[in-house]
Amino acid sequence: MRLTTKGRFAVAAMIDVALHSRDKPVNLGTISVRQEVSLSYLEQLFTRLRQHELVKSTRGPGGGYSLARNAARITVADIIFAVDDPVGEHDASQSQNAGRITTPDLWASLGQQMVDYLDSVNLQSLVTEQLARGVKVEDARAAKPMPSIQRAKPLLPRGPNSVFALATAITQR
Repeated sequence: MRLTTKGRFAVAAMIDVALHSRDKPVNLGTISVRQEVSLSYLEQLFTRLRQHELVKSTRGPGGGYSLARNAARITVADIIFAVDDPVGEHDASQSQNAGRITTPDLWASLGQQMVDYLDSVNLQSLVTEQLARGVKVEDARAAKPMPSIQRAKPLLPRGPNSVFALATAITQR
């Protein structure tokens, strides 16, 4: 297993979705702004996340992405394996130099420990950690308060408003 920037961005984006998609799906454009990641890069990541059934998409106005299952049932390992291409383990028997020292068991063991650890961390625990750190989550209903409606005062005519008032104004001059 390898930890890449792609995996880091995917985990951060999934935390963002988990935090902000309680009432409605989250638009990739808003994730892009909040996480400072290009929109096209996020589109690539979310295509993979959707293919692995970690997120679901909603089309149309107000559309975006939301979690496909409960955040407690999505692990960091799930996210990383969804976006990163699997890397084949180096086979020591294929080594050209028979005298070369190799340690495949050490690296395989380390890789397995990383997978085990990342499989033990779920998305909900990361969301809880972010909330404890003071990350602000906008309630979709409270995010855009309804503007108070102020009726414009009607414009009062400055001149006469009838033929009779016009005649009176002309005669008074």
